[in-house]
Amino acid sequence: MRILVVNPNTTASMTTTIGECARAVAGPGTLVEAVTSSAGPPSIESHYDEALSVPGILEAVARGESAGADGYVIACFGDPGLDAAREVAAGPVVGIAEAAMHTASLLGRGFSVVTTLARTRGRAWELAERYGMHRFCRGVHACDIPVLDLDRDPDAAKVITEACRDALEHDGSDALVLGCAGMADLCSRVSRELGVPVVDGVAAATLTVQSLITQGLSTGSRGEFASPPTKQYTGFLDRFGR
Repeated sequence: MRILVVNPNTTASMTTTIGECARAVAGPGTLVEAVTSSAGPPSIESHYDEALSVPGILEAVARGESAGADGYVIACFGDPGLDAAREVAAGPVVGIAEAAMHTASLLGRGFSVVTTLARTRGRAWELAERYGMHRFCRGVHACDIPVLDLDRDPDAAKVITEACRDALEHDGSDALVLGCAGMADLCSRVSRELGVPVVDGVAAATLTVQSLITQGLSTGSRGEFASPPTKQYTGFLDRFGR
């Protein structure tokens, strides 16, 4: 099977990290291809960024459909464009926040999320509510490191680990979720240091998609996730007409 992991931002170095983490958990016979969005922001840290990332995501999914991809991972913790991608993909599409929260809910009575900037906390809470995870999510905390500084700041790993420690003490949680695809490679380190399970959404989403494909399952298309009505788009979105 072939899984396409879409990085919704345009930072190629982050795509490399995301791809490595996804391939590390993929089973034999599963080909993971990580792709960088061709259009959009270099990082997603606002509703504005998220909205402008969606055309690039949909373009990547369209290319994946033409190339025969079996399923997709949306590798941004805001799960941007998830519903739209499900309308146009033949195979399953899973967001990393969605997969991470569901996975963490299996590991104890409650989990804490540690994300990047404080301004993104509301989005994480909103997704926890949407996914039915509000009763498991005990807190959403920010380390206040911008996304693009995750691999530039030499102290980033230490700051994130301490934010995770504080979250555990404050919330009394059994598990942690790292709330950014750019943190995917830190899970093992944080888990070793703090002695709790730490969920990486990239790995969780990759394995979820792999499982769905193995079971022959995809998004139901009888209702709102049916293929979008055919219509012509105008302006710079003209190529998205169907």
